[in-house]
Amino acid sequence: MSNATLPSFEAVLESYDPAMGLEIHVELNTNSKMFCGCPTEFGGEPNTQVCPVCLGLPGAMPVVNGRAIEAAIRIGLALNCEIAEWCRFARKNYFYPDMPKNFQTSQYDEPIAFEGYLDVDVDGETFRVEIERAHMEEDTGKATHVGGSTGRIQGADYSLIDYNRAGIPLIEIVTKPILGAGAKAPEVAKAYVAAVRELIVALGVSDARMDQGSIRADVNLSLSPKGSGTLGTRTETKNVNSLRSVERAVGYEMRRHALVLGGGEKILQETRHWHEDTSVTTSGRPKSDADDYRYFPEPDLVPVAPTRAWVEELRATLPEFPWLRRARLQAEWGFSDMEMRDTVGAGAFDLVEQTIAEGIAPQAARKWWLTELARRANETGVEVAELGVTPAQVAQVQKLVDGGTINDKLARQVFDGLLAGEGTPEEIVAARGLEIVSDEGALSAAVDKAIAENPDIADKIRDGKVAAAGALIGAVMKEMRGQADAGRVRELVLEKLT
Repeated sequence: MSNATLPSFEAVLESYDPAMGLEIHVELNTNSKMFCGCPTEFGGEPNTQVCPVCLGLPGAMPVVNGRAIEAAIRIGLALNCEIAEWCRFARKNYFYPDMPKNFQTSQYDEPIAFEGYLDVDVDGETFRVEIERAHMEEDTGKATHVGGSTGRIQGADYSLIDYNRAGIPLIEIVTKPILGAGAKAPEVAKAYVAAVRELIVALGVSDARMDQGSIRADVNLSLSPKGSGTLGTRTETKNVNSLRSVERAVGYEMRRHALVLGGGEKILQETRHWHEDTSVTTSGRPKSDADDYRYFPEPDLVPVAPTRAWVEELRATLPEFPWLRRARLQAEWGFSDMEMRDTVGAGAFDLVEQTIAEGIAPQAARKWWLTELARRANETGVEVAELGVTPAQVAQVQKLVDGGTINDKLARQVFDGLLAGEGTPEEIVAARGLEIVSDEGALSAAVDKAIAENPDIADKIRDGKVAAAGALIGAVMKEMRGQADAGRVRELVLEKLT
């Protein structure tokens, strides 16, 4: 169903309370897979990074990847979790063509990390997201459906399976129900996924590329009658692959649930597919409960029993957490709380930091990312980091402004050129003829012309009303097609009239 047929977000909140649960799958950057020695590089030729273990061939025996356990413990510690003194793997049984063993080696009731939390900030309000568990498992292969118009199995002529990804180490981070977010539910979901991704990058255990699937979010959502305190039937929107989509998927499902419930029907417990192009979800398959997976302990793997000494050694390796780093840099940069909140909210914090590292003043770096580039990202419906403009390029543009080669207005045209792939900032300035005119004779002539064409304004300035100079400066800048130093123009105007 389209967004147009759904009730408004405000109408949903008048009648219902939302509850969310988020599951984040993190693909670890170990050199080998979870239970075998196959390489994990992204982008290899299909079915070239496989062996009897990850293909599930009879008699193949798995061995746990020690680096993956280490990463799991560090993730758990960073999420304020307790670390199990003893845990084991389980077999999760279900048929999928991209699971060559017909079961997934995972953890069920004995995860390696449990009972944690992560605090996230939304518009100055702190929400504590409680973590139920973070457990280890392996990824599936990748199915490509050929034919049809949607890229999904429905309507496809045939499917191809690439098992290179099968067996890559995963950590699944599962929240407890997130209650009380109300109107901010979509923003809380986005902020939480962003915070986890930021933490994972800081830990160095994954590149956390949502566009490549190395971190993926499943969004569980239900509605209950307002004030009832009960939980409704949930749906699970699978593999949402951008922060913007997490936010939009929550909002869409809230409105869709309200439409179904308002019509007197029941919500079907199912998985849903998120469609990036239309911003809607569609039905996937009925959602299984844990009993349907027939979990039982994995007989081919020994239990994992990290010593307390090892856990404390790993705790000592934790980096400066992102929120502490932000507080430190905010003080260094001199940003107000609102400026920092807007920078983080726009997804531009790392971009601003990298631009400042190129030798640019903090406020100048922030200005370009949060005004000109954020506007263009919004217009094209992408994250600002996905525009294709790099911090080094933004720094080069600002250095051209600082050096007097261009001004802020001309810099906007340089960004046009960067987005169009016209070369470096210097090449764009040269090709488009954007350099500020520094010829004193040409500037003086333009000022004389403006004075001659605006005698009333010139008389006001002669009478001491200096503020009127703005109109003459504007006329000169128009005459020079913006390619003049406004400060020097002002000086010339006042020299000639006072």
